[in-house]
Amino acid sequence: MTGKEQINKKKILIFHPALAPYRIDQLNALGELFDLEVVFLLDKLWNFNIDNRKLQEECRFKNSFLLKGFRHKGRLFRFGMYRIIREVKPDIIFGYEYSFTTQYLILLKTVGFIRQKVGSFIDDSPDICINVQSALRAFIRNRSVRHLDFLVVMSEEVSRFYQESFSIQKKQVIVSPILQLPERLRRDQEKIESIALNHIRNFQLKGKTTILFVGRFIPEKALPLFISTISNFLAERENFLLVLVGEGSDMDQLKTIVNEKKLEGKVIFPGKYQGKELFGWYACVSGFVLPSLSETFGAVVNEALIFGLKVLCSKFAGASCLINPGNGEIFNPLDSADTLEKFSRFSYSLQPVGEVNLTKRLPLIDDHTQQFIYEWRKLTV
Repeated sequence: MTGKEQINKKKILIFHPALAPYRIDQLNALGELFDLEVVFLLDKLWNFNIDNRKLQEECRFKNSFLLKGFRHKGRLFRFGMYRIIREVKPDIIFGYEYSFTTQYLILLKTVGFIRQKVGSFIDDSPDICINVQSALRAFIRNRSVRHLDFLVVMSEEVSRFYQESFSIQKKQVIVSPILQLPERLRRDQEKIESIALNHIRNFQLKGKTTILFVGRFIPEKALPLFISTISNFLAERENFLLVLVGEGSDMDQLKTIVNEKKLEGKVIFPGKYQGKELFGWYACVSGFVLPSLSETFGAVVNEALIFGLKVLCSKFAGASCLINPGNGEIFNPLDSADTLEKFSRFSYSLQPVGEVNLTKRLPLIDDHTQQFIYEWRKLTV
């Protein structure tokens, strides 16, 4: 992203759980706009078998790791944060969610140990904002928002929720969805196309309308419900495939449904793919679906759009904010009639798998560069 000359070089310090591939472009863009340092609290992202050294090579911002501390039921606390703050001397500090890290930053400011402004990255979708997971989380959220100077959220809808529910000003809420750049994901086009052709041959996709899902097979993704709802459509439609890329606890249940609904050959489980092997799937299929009942954002929607795929996206996914009449449909996976109607209309808009040519398959996502700059300029006001 460009435009760094438009923003004063404030020093920003971010404490974040781990270096994730889908965060790199966002953090690189922040590194252009600000004097940025990111401290990661884990040495690698859970459930991602990715070479961290290669990820580090993609980073154009100062970063380090803080690994000393404890972890309780997935919640992290690291010793040494105050020392880093004193060394870096940032203007603004960010934590993440309403975590122990964010609570510690709020405590440091409340007792006067730090004077910097404090913010947090909140990845909740609109549905998660409204249907808060527990009374404890609601209490912590209500307490935290009163003490935070900035929130970084995924969509305008979430921004409006915080403004209306907590009477905070628009200038305090930065709308910054997790967006990856097409030029980075698509840059090794020849390699990706070669992998895509292998997928087509190995799974006999040519001439078939093929819809892709990518993610973990867990209850939140609602794959059993989705497949059960569309099972008759799948069974009756010739040359139609659903490809589920991933793995997880719902695998046995999914295979049982496929067997009971006589969908063998219509639903394919190729396994888990990452990196260019995954990009090859985006490059060869007809469309993409995300049927989640709970999804903070859904970076896979952004990835699918980057590779020119129309997306059938659950209304409960934060990434539904990226969908418009030109690139997909939004549906309610809890409403079988709505799911069938939208799925049918979506399916008939797709083309069967044919040639693989990313030059002809342009991204279906808008350029958010200027909006990104506009939102993050709120830190300089």
